[in-house]
Amino acid sequence: MTEAPAARPAYRRILLKLSGEALMGDKPFGIDEGVVARIAAQIRGVFETGVEIGIVVGGGNVIRGLAASHRGVERATGDYMGMLATVINSLAMQDALEKTGVPTRVQTALEMRSVAEPFIRRRAIRHLEKGRVVIFGAGAGNPYLTTDTAAALRANEVQAEILLKATQVDGVYSADPRRNADAKRLPQVTYQEVLERNLGIMDAAAISLCRENDLPIAVFDLGVEGNILRVVLGERVGSLVK
Repeated sequence: MTEAPAARPAYRRILLKLSGEALMGDKPFGIDEGVVARIAAQIRGVFETGVEIGIVVGGGNVIRGLAASHRGVERATGDYMGMLATVINSLAMQDALEKTGVPTRVQTALEMRSVAEPFIRRRAIRHLEKGRVVIFGAGAGNPYLTTDTAAALRANEVQAEILLKATQVDGVYSADPRRNADAKRLPQVTYQEVLERNLGIMDAAAISLCRENDLPIAVFDLGVEGNILRVVLGERVGSLVK
């Protein structure tokens, strides 16, 4: 009896956006190494299909620039602090991935050559072509921009075919499901609807950047084991913004 052929990925190259909060598990802040290892195992499953993978990690488990500014830190300074937090998370993710045997490079928008490469678009694409996972740290390198916007920017720069937004909810809802019991999940929604209805999955700059370049966004629950792979294989998981 012959085995059924393995499912083919629906995408050749993806950009995965992880929140910093996803790395802290049940901790109030910081990094939960067990959680990071489980995320790395999911990413390895995608890597084994031959899909080229870029990753942007947020820094909210360490510090948020906007939150710091509300506590009296000057906004631009707070944002730079947040960018450094994303580098900490990028190195943690690199360590976890390489422990599973996945070759990885970290590139940062702020130069720190002792720990990572500077972001160079053509070099990043070459790493992807050679089968290395590329983690983009330090956001876009500019204050007043979120890591969601950085993810949309990097996804377009490296010509990813889809942006995967891994969250703590199972898709896009008509309202915040944690506050509104009548909120309905929307399996598919347009960029314009997201902006007009202020659905809040990503900031307006990120959504607009994806809309202008026709880059679809898959929004799904990272907490469900195997969801990253399901999206990559083309299964209807969570919600699709297109």
